[in-house]
Formats: sequence, structure tokens, C-alpha cells
Amino acid sequence: MAEEIAQIPEAAARFLTLAGPALRDAGARLRERDPRVVLTIARGSSDHAAAYLKYLVELAASVPVASLGPSVASVYGRPLRVGGAVAVSISQSGQSPDIVAAQAAAGAGGALTLALTNHPAAVLGQQADLTLPLAAGDERAVAATKTFVNSCIAGAALVAHWREDRALLSALERLPQALEDAITLDWQPLAAALEDASSAYILGRGPGFPLASEMALKLKETCAIHAEAFSAAEVLHGPAAIAEAGFPVLALSVGDAAREGVAATAARLAAQGAQVFVTDTAPPGTTTLPLTAPLHPWLDPLLAVATFYGMAEALSRARGHDPDRPRHLKKVTETR
Repeated sequence: MAEEIAQIPEAAARFLTLAGPALRDAGARLRERDPRVVLTIARGSSDHAAAYLKYLVELAASVPVASLGPSVASVYGRPLRVGGAVAVSISQSGQSPDIVAAQAAAGAGGALTLALTNHPAAVLGQQADLTLPLAAGDERAVAATKTFVNSCIAGAALVAHWREDRALLSALERLPQALEDAITLDWQPLAAALEDASSAYILGRGPGFPLASEMALKLKETCAIHAEAFSAAEVLHGPAAIAEAGFPVLALSVGDAAREGVAATAARLAAQGAQVFVTDTAPPGTTTLPLTAPLHPWLDPLLAVATFYGMAEALSRARGHDPDRPRHLKKVTETR
């Protein structure tokens, strides 16, 4: 896992270099299609990448995005009426039967299908109308890191080419170097708070929320911490009640329109007694964690997750676990 975290910048640069022609083609196909809805098909970390794509599509194109339940096709065998839609499938392995079945059902129902996979020769990539190879390289760790980051980058690059967003395209060119900086940062104060913790909250808003979900999953997978991700707004609708007496909270904040709301929630939880860490200028009673220099509000959460991965890998070992061999997990999960 540590080796693959170190490869994140190189993997990002490789994808952005190799995928240029495919991205331009996919962007042109999406402009031609002009979809009124985009559908996503994924599970696990890939589903967090799909949710990240959802926010970017809705913010950049004002097109609603919905997540398809793979079991509708794989277990229940129901057809899908999705004519005119675009269906984006995300899978590191490209071979999980339920993801393959759902993509096939979407295509049969009239959707333009697009696969994001690290193994384009697998069935998912072969049956899709368009395929974006993630080019992350061989990933041996069970807990996905570089393939997750590349999945998110692929989604951001797809949106940038579709909408011909020059600011986002420019930021993507600078992203590998920013990721190089991000993996060197130290979040030891958060690690110290989590070393003996049994539970934690990770908060985010907008494109940062799916990254919060990914961080919570990694704490479960590698550190055996019952971590939950919430919108910094949704956490106030009940879950905030138990965030007191040193309860660890990470608030993922970047310089976008949600910044003030995240800060307000962080301050409120700190006032309740929670131990709150913020990736921004910290409100009173909270602790600031370092972030790299802002790149783009939609990409900055990816920089935070790259820093987080290194912290989680070290934390896993500090808690007596092996992050390379998480309990009860295997690399390819073939659900149906």
C-alpha cells in the first residue's frame, strides 16, 4: 500500500498523457449525445469515484446524475429504459459480474456506455461503447489507492473535455506535481487522535463528500475503525448527537462555496467536545491539517485524499494491523 501511494503522482501523469486522444473523443461523443441524465455503475471505492463524478457533472453541465443499483440487472434481471442517457461504469478490475451485467443492461436499454477501468481488456471495457483505461499500473494492495485517484481524475478529465473547461484542463495538467507535494505532508495530529479510537466521522460537502466517504472506507478496511462519512450539513440531522467527549472528526474543507458551512459545522462539533481536525483555516477549538496550495476547488479534495492515504497506512500499522492484508478482504470482489 505504501509503495502504491508513492506511485500516485506518476500514475496520474501517465493517465493524463496516455488518455488524451480517448478523452477528446469521449468529450466529443458526450457533446453530440447531449444527455439529459447520466447514470453511474460502481461499488466500493469505485462508487465513491462515481459519486465524485456526479458532483462534477451536475456542477459543470447541470445534468442530473443517478447511481444504478447493479442488482436490478444482475439479481432481479430487470431491463432498463435509459434511451438517450450516458452510463458510466467504474471498476478497477473490470470483471465484477454485477457491474458487467448492469452496464450490459444499460447499453441494451439505449444508453451510451462508457467504462473506466484499469484493465481495459477485461469484459467491462470490451463491451462498452467507449473505454478509458486508467493506466494506474498493477495494483497489488487490497485497499485501492492509486486506481481510486486515477478513477477520479478520469471523471474530472472527462467532464473537462466534455464541457471544454479550460480552467479545469489547465489545473489537471498541474495535478501530478500537486499530488507529489500532497503525499509528503504529515497528518500526525489526526493519526494520534485515531490511534486508540473505535469510531470517527469524516465530513465533506459537494465534490469533497465522496472523498470523505473514501477516507471513511479506508479507515474501516485498514485500521478497523468504525468510520462514517457525512455531509457537513447532514451530520447535523441526528448523527452530531454522539460527537462529543473527544470523538474524532475530520472536516474536509476546500476553498469553494461550501467552505463557510463546513467551518460552521466543525466549530459546532468542537463546542460539543469533539476533537475536530479541519483541512483549512481552523475555526476556534479545532486543529488545522496541512494541505497543498489550492489548485482547483474540484481537484483539491483529491490532494487531501492522497495525504490521507499515507496517514491511514501508517495508522494501520500503529494499531497492530497489516494494511497490505486487511482482514476478511480480497483484491477482486466478485459480487452478483
